[in-house]
Amino acid sequence: MKHNELKAKALSNPETQSAYDALETEFALLEQMLRARKKAGLTQAEIAKRMGTKAPAVTRLESSLTSGKHSPSLVTLQKYANALGYKIQVKLVKSQDVVA
Repeated sequence: MKHNELKAKALSNPETQSAYDALETEFALLEQMLRARKKAGLTQAEIAKRMGTKAPAVTRLESSLTSGKHSPSLVTLQKYANALGYKIQVKLVKSQDVVA
């Protein structure tokens, strides 16, 4: 079974789909972070050095966004962004799901 087929099968379960949807923001942020790191041509070890930490901390940071085990602080995300020459922007966006 191919990845797309497995994903479609898993997401046909409403509970799985709901859990997946709840991670949308984290997935989007991780995708941006990884794209920026790749564009910069830097390894996790190089990012870690620029952040003043060790490579396993960057590995944990990148994986934490999809594992749900840890929510990185804005300070940590800003250090990561700064190491790549970026900055973090945070904004509130009206949700379609909220009933006023």
